Amino acid sequence: MCKACDYTIHGAQHHFGWDNSLAPALRAEPGSTIRFECQDSSAGQLGPSSRLQDVADLDFGRINPVSGPVHVEGAEPGDALKITIDSFVPRAFEGKGFGWTANIPGFGLLADQFTDPALTLWSYDPQSLAPALWGKAARVPLKPFAGTIGNALAETGLHSIVPPRRVGGNLDIRDLAAGTVLYLPVEVAGALFSVGDTHAAQGDGEVCGTAIESPMDAVLTLDLVKGANLKTPRFTTPGPVTRHLDAKGYEATTGVGPDLMAAARDAVANMVDLLCAQQGMAAVDAYMLCSVCGDLRICEIVDMPNWVVGFYFPRCVFE
Repeated sequence: MCKACDYTIHGAQHHFGWDNSLAPALRAEPGSTIRFECQDSSAGQLGPSSRLQDVADLDFGRINPVSGPVHVEGAEPGDALKITIDSFVPRAFEGKGFGWTANIPGFGLLADQFTDPALTLWSYDPQSLAPALWGKAARVPLKPFAGTIGNALAETGLHSIVPPRRVGGNLDIRDLAAGTVLYLPVEVAGALFSVGDTHAAQGDGEVCGTAIESPMDAVLTLDLVKGANLKTPRFTTPGPVTRHLDAKGYEATTGVGPDLMAAARDAVANMVDLLCAQQGMAAVDAYMLCSVCGDLRICEIVDMPNWVVGFYFPRCVFE
């Protein structure tokens, strides 16, 4: 157990779906600080020596494990669970942090355009979190966070871990990083909180469906706000959220039209084309790189009948 923590949830104490009948891995008082040993989203199916075939062979019944659940004493429906995100510590493999990014057939915003599997393995300094090298020319700034973080649903039965939900879950919000305070609706007694799917870096949108998927320990403090009656998650950040990317400005592409999803796809596809032209990259590599460090933004949604979606790619990656 880490010195600053009251408890540890070990990596073996995990599950693959939301189910309010699961026995708690821990019962904790409000205000407890807990270290969660989190697996990567493949549950260890992909590692430092993985090859392309391992992506094709992924067992989707073992995707996105979350550590927990934790029963928070006194939590009742209508309350909010207040999660103070203290830190993320990457798990070291031979002294290095490890991560992976993949194009998984059938998954991602441009799944119809990228139908073959692809895999990139990452190695980085787990102490300094210096930008991680992509090929020979690109360096991606790191910002660890947990992609999946949530409470159990009120509905009985087993619910997929993949979609985000009103009580949290697979939110994939990059800004749920160290220092952020997250509030989640409570729908069952004890909240039954779990966390996992840790990432070393991700762009807003996670457009290819994966980030830099990386096993880490997450240190969180769980508290209660009685009678909050939240409808969906909310969070407070401790300061600027893009400082790790802003230094050199951005290249930006757009999608314009009456359908936001189509416009988002166009904005990303246009950035893939731009990176291929500017950097001589393979299209699938540009697509995966967009997923780990580029940001989708709704630029305009009021000027009927067309809306504007932008895709921002940080120039610091190549400069």
